[in-house]
Amino acid sequence: MDTTIFDRSWVEIDLAAFRHNLKQLKSLLPQDVAFMQIVKADAYGHGALEIGRVAISEGAKYLGVANVEEGKLLRIQGCKAPILILSPSLENEIEQIIDYDLKPCVSQLSFAEALQKEALKHNKRIDIHLKLDSGMHRSGVALEQFEELYHEAKSLSQINIEGVCSHFAASEEDIEFSTSQLQRFESIITQMQPQPEFIHIANSSAVVNKLLGMSNMARLGILSFGVYTDASQKDKIQLKTVMSFKSRIAQIKQIKKGEGLGYNLSWIAPKNSTYAIVPVGYADGYDFMLSNKAKVSIRSQLCEVIGKVSMDMICVDISQIPDAKLMDEVVLMGAIDQLRPEELSQLYKGSSYELLCQVGRRAKRYYLENDAVSHSTPLARRDFVSSDFSDIKLSQIIQSAISQRLQNEEMGELISREILKHFFFNKDQDIHYRKDFFYDIKLAACNKENHWQATMKLNFKKVLQNDYFIVACANNAQSLNRYFIKRDVEYRWLLDNSITLSEDYFHLTQVYVNDLLLDTSLKIADSCIEIRCEHPQLKNLVGKEVAFGIEVQSYYPKASHQFSVYINELTHGVKVKLSYPEEIQNMEIVPIFSGQNRFPKVSHSPGSVTVQTAADQWIFPISGIVFAY
Repeated sequence: MDTTIFDRSWVEIDLAAFRHNLKQLKSLLPQDVAFMQIVKADAYGHGALEIGRVAISEGAKYLGVANVEEGKLLRIQGCKAPILILSPSLENEIEQIIDYDLKPCVSQLSFAEALQKEALKHNKRIDIHLKLDSGMHRSGVALEQFEELYHEAKSLSQINIEGVCSHFAASEEDIEFSTSQLQRFESIITQMQPQPEFIHIANSSAVVNKLLGMSNMARLGILSFGVYTDASQKDKIQLKTVMSFKSRIAQIKQIKKGEGLGYNLSWIAPKNSTYAIVPVGYADGYDFMLSNKAKVSIRSQLCEVIGKVSMDMICVDISQIPDAKLMDEVVLMGAIDQLRPEELSQLYKGSSYELLCQVGRRAKRYYLENDAVSHSTPLARRDFVSSDFSDIKLSQIIQSAISQRLQNEEMGELISREILKHFFFNKDQDIHYRKDFFYDIKLAACNKENHWQATMKLNFKKVLQNDYFIVACANNAQSLNRYFIKRDVEYRWLLDNSITLSEDYFHLTQVYVNDLLLDTSLKIADSCIEIRCEHPQLKNLVGKEVAFGIEVQSYYPKASHQFSVYINELTHGVKVKLSYPEEIQNMEIVPIFSGQNRFPKVSHSPGSVTVQTAADQWIFPISGIVFAY
């Protein structure tokens, strides 16, 4: 499938093919047998989180990982499914096993006892799976030592033996030895009373070869990714390759008969030939052992890899494709005969498992749904680069990082939801902020009985987003709320609910942008005063930082005994000054600031008070000041 992807190289993961393979494997399972999806080694290079998500949607009861770090990453990424650690864990990993709700395979009593000790500290009961060595002689407890481990682990108050497992050594080809392993395993299972909830020895190949025995859960691994481990399997199950590795032609060159190519000139041109440079090498996971052996597909034709595979590029003979051109798609591995992972690895007697795990070390991974790209995951870097991630994924990472820093998931979610949403609202909203915010308020006696006249001057800098803007005013918060989500509103005033909405009680005396005096027009609708501010020259300033100046005259009831200022946008540097008449004898200040400094500097002088932050300090939305008298 030619795509609109123009990366240097990329990996495509066909989720529809993965679902197809799961359905094929599940059809071979008895109805009462569950399955665990193996996602260790980043799901054999396919992406543990995405593969796990799809597997769970297809009925997986468990996910299997190799170690604590793999399970921890899935938890950080939001996976809630049961996760089993298949390889032996170390005692210094026990705290993380408990913290991240992981379930270890246990084959040593000393580990079970250490787990018991740590579980007591956390007052938690930990599920484990006992692992038995039934003949592979890798990890697992020996048959003759199993009974002691079982009874001792069973006696530990904080340990629950949820499962027992083993592993086949050659279930894809040696049925006789696998059967003997199954018999040894089941001879132990029959002695366990009560029997554990999960019994599992069968991997993908064992499922195909009907080596389930007493197992009530199967572990699906390499076959679920559409990679056969033995030629005989092709007659028993129809699988689709899930992973494709692709690149593009970067250069086209000519070589004369008899000339050598690449390191050590290991390929000599048998005739005048045309060849392409493809910017992928063994550093990208395209194995060096494929030198002078593999083929690639260009324009649906197989072309030979010529010369040694370099660190960063390969050469491909394209003599048979006269119309080949730069940027043509090159399929290096995928669902094409001779390019399947098991076929490529067989060229050098290697492992398809290894090839899958190493492919795409410098490539983005794209996930396909119904032959269309649904989403992608970034390059496999050790350092975090934010531009690698989509907006949705980046938001999840930010929330996870905040939770980790605070060591509190609920607080991390709260901060992300209630604060960051103001900055990342629906992606289509540009993120701008105010700076050098100065609000000068003067309360004075006036001819309106029981009221102060309030003269307010507001100055700040901000990027102009439109060639006009709105100043809004209401006498109740509910009516004013709708103006907080409108991009064309630059300031909002909330008047006392006793004040009548009219130009007599709220008058915009003048408004500037830079040195431009703007024209204003007022309308009253839906319990709000809405003033439109515009000028023909504003269109030349859109997208630039400008200085706003807004002057307002209003009235405030003396009986309120307080005057409030709200800061509802991200603001860099705040100064608010309130001047008041002699009639007011005592003025108290209650700042409610969210940001770098919750307690700004408060300065009193005769007849005025000033609240001020440092010029470089940030004030978060939902902040404000109450002047009480």
